[in-house]
This record gives sequence, structure tokens and C-alpha cells, in this order.
Amino acid sequence: MPDFWERGEEAKQILQELTRLKSWTETWKNIRQELEDAATLLELAEEESDASAAEEVAGLLKKIESSLGDLEFRNMLGGEDDHRNALLVIHAGAGGTESMDWAGMLLRMYRRWIERKGFKATDMDIQESEQAGIKSATLEVVGDYAFGYLKAEIGVHRLVRLSPFDANQRRHTSFASVFVYPEIEDDVAIEINLADLRIDTFRASGAGGQHVNKTDSAVRITHLPTNIVVSSQAERSQFRNRDNAMKMLKARLYQRRKEEEEKRLDELEANKREIAWGSQIRSYVFHPYKMVKDLRTDIETSNVQAVMDGEIDEFIKGYLMAQHTIKV
Repeated sequence: MPDFWERGEEAKQILQELTRLKSWTETWKNIRQELEDAATLLELAEEESDASAAEEVAGLLKKIESSLGDLEFRNMLGGEDDHRNALLVIHAGAGGTESMDWAGMLLRMYRRWIERKGFKATDMDIQESEQAGIKSATLEVVGDYAFGYLKAEIGVHRLVRLSPFDANQRRHTSFASVFVYPEIEDDVAIEINLADLRIDTFRASGAGGQHVNKTDSAVRITHLPTNIVVSSQAERSQFRNRDNAMKMLKARLYQRRKEEEEKRLDELEANKREIAWGSQIRSYVFHPYKMVKDLRTDIETSNVQAVMDGEIDEFIKGYLMAQHTIKV
């Protein structure tokens, strides 16, 4: 195909698909190599009655088992958009300062999880609270199957704790919502008529904003036909904020189109119910006992600190495997 590189967009898509496929073959090659290493080490351990070598074999087998489990799990992420990057959106719910602080804690949790997965996070829009935490946040999460993993987090997250903002140290319940959109690249056609957009600029605010709020660098875009509103103020440049906002709008419109095409709008809207009692997918209890429980799968742990440090794979995998079983 001598003209391959001349077909820019098509070439880009083919290379992206090649990279995805290569990640599968490379993972399998690594597992096979580890099996061969374990077999060689086991033979050596038997010949020399080496207990330390036997322990090393056991460690290798445990690693191989984990790698195979991850590979099998990734095989389940076969949805049309699962391989894509993701836009992660967090909103504080009912509860004022308490909930804004809780939203900030969730933002930290997801950043830790993103770091653990080897993904990359970029702030698209952070609306900070004057008192504590955040009002809302949008992160771009870049990594293989980022959307496939994070779609398990869509819903309302509930916190129960002794309030650090209550002088009487009373127990408070707080809520925050999480929604996730697949990030849409140029290989998906989403037509946006500029005449359908209202674009407003304003001065960025919040911590660290002193160097950017002298000009109207922040951008808010309203898509008039759907009334979808997106904004970005994380960058110093108005141009880059506008680009980020358009990327967010494109993802939202794509998701809307999919909902209409697949006739499952009601199912997805159920994940965006009122951010309050009765609509949570997961409870995080800090007091009177310590427990995090996913209400969809009944998976729970008492290691609250580990969860808040980003160890949430057990919840994600549990939910996605349950969904896969239902579909099968």
C-alpha cells in the first residue's frame, strides 16, 4: 500500500488498532516467558532441593495467575467504546460543604487509581469550593480501556462520617455523583453546527488562578438544541480551554446519540437520578464503623484507607463481571 501514509486519518486509525492488538500479543508473550522461567526454576529447585528457589517459583506462579486474570477480564471489555479514553465527571450533591469536601475526596481517590493503573489524568475543568473540596471536576483519563473500567463508577457515592466541619462532631451523610463519557476521537463523526453554540468567556477562578484570572481565559459552551453545557478553565490559554470544552461537548453529544440509537436512555438516566438518599451505588462508612460496600454487587471491605488511596479495582471488576454474566 504505497499510498498508506498519504491517507492520514485512515492510517492513524489502523495504527491505533495495531497498537491495541499488539498490547494483547505482547502480554501473552510475557506470560509465556514467565511460565518458561517458572518451569526452569522449578526444575532447578527440585534438582538442588532449594527451598528459596521453590518460594520464587510460587511467587512467579502467583504473578502469572494475576496476569491471566487481568487478560481474561480485559477480554470482557468488548464494548464499542470500552477501549477509548474517558472523561470522568464528579459533582457534589446534597449536603453543602460536606458534600463538596466529599467530592474533593473522590477526586483524590480517582487520581490515585489513575496513577496506579499507569494512566494519565489531565484537568479539564475544576470548580473549587470556597470552603472545602470542589463543586465539580472533569478529568481526561488517557489509557487503554480507561472508559471500559471507569464506566463501572457511574452513579451516586454516599459518605457517612463524623463531620470535621461540625463543632459538635455529629455524624453527617454526604453525596457526590460520578459520570463517565468515552472520549471521542476524529474517527467518529459528530457534526456540531457553530450556529447552535453559545460561547461565553469569563475569568478563571479558584486556587492557583491568580495568574490566569486577569483575562477572560475560561470558556463555557452551551449547545442550544440539547441545552448541554460544558466549561473549561484549567488552562491559561482561552484557545486551549475552548478546545477542551469542544472535546467535552463532542463526548456528551456522542453519548446522547448512542442513547437514542440503542434505545436505552432510561437505563442510563437511572444513573443520573437526584444526588441524594436512595440513589447511591456505593456507601463509604467512616463512622460508627469502617466499611466500603458496593450496593450493586455486595462487595465490601473494611480497609477504607486503601480504597480512598485508589484501591478500587475489586469494586470495578466485581461490577463489570456481574454485568458480563447477566449479558451472557
